[in-house]
Amino acid sequence: MEASNCAGEHQAPDPPEPSGGRRPVSPPEAIAILAAGLAAGTINTIVGSGSLITFPTLLAFGYPAVVANVSNTIGLVAGSLSGAIGYRRELAGQRGRAIRLGIAASLGGLTGGLLLLALPAAAFQRIVPILILGSVVLIAIQPRLSRAMGDRRVEGEEHTLPLVVTLFLTGIYGGYFGAGQGVIMMALLGVFLPDSLQRLNGLKNALAVLINGVAAILFILFAPVAWPPAILLAIGAIVGGQVGASVGRRLPANVLRFAIIVVGTVVGVRLLIG
Repeated sequence: MEASNCAGEHQAPDPPEPSGGRRPVSPPEAIAILAAGLAAGTINTIVGSGSLITFPTLLAFGYPAVVANVSNTIGLVAGSLSGAIGYRRELAGQRGRAIRLGIAASLGGLTGGLLLLALPAAAFQRIVPILILGSVVLIAIQPRLSRAMGDRRVEGEEHTLPLVVTLFLTGIYGGYFGAGQGVIMMALLGVFLPDSLQRLNGLKNALAVLINGVAAILFILFAPVAWPPAILLAIGAIVGGQVGASVGRRLPANVLRFAIIVVGTVVGVRLLIG
């Protein structure tokens, strides 16, 4: 009897909130998450780095870092697909290229997703800003670098092997976190492929669908997901993807390159200083 009373006096604490963050989303939160998804979908389609809007938004509303990262990836896949559809004219004639590069990108995305589930959240924290800032430099000098590489290759020849390897590594980062992966991919595509910036941007969006999509499937099966914000992000990102495609394809190449450089620099510096 005394043992029973003692157990009653020392009851176990209330169970923690489910790991997926299953809690009601208030109307102000829903509006903010929708707006963040729209902005991220637009930015991702034009340049990349939309996760730097959505991920902090989910953190600000109290979702744990891994749950926020996972839910963010799942939510923004729909926006990536919307942006790729919006750029379908620029994707014409790139089917073989997209398949070759898409296999490498997908395997990278799967690897990155597995690493997210297995490694500490800060594993890539130090190297990511350097990758992004380095990609900004590549984009800035891409016209000159492409001309120099073009002088050394047959007209129209593509440097497939180094691009496949580097896209696989980019996919690892994209599946793990992904903020700025679009900037990195645009730098790589611009250096190794002889094509216009707009067509490469369409290809970048298609590859982002594969990287994020593979990681999202993995997370749905094995990771904690906060479904209400993920769905809200998806709705906003779908609209943003169409807005981004409409705006992005109207930008002259120099303006698009400048936008990528500005966004990439801001992202890299922000991650560098924490």
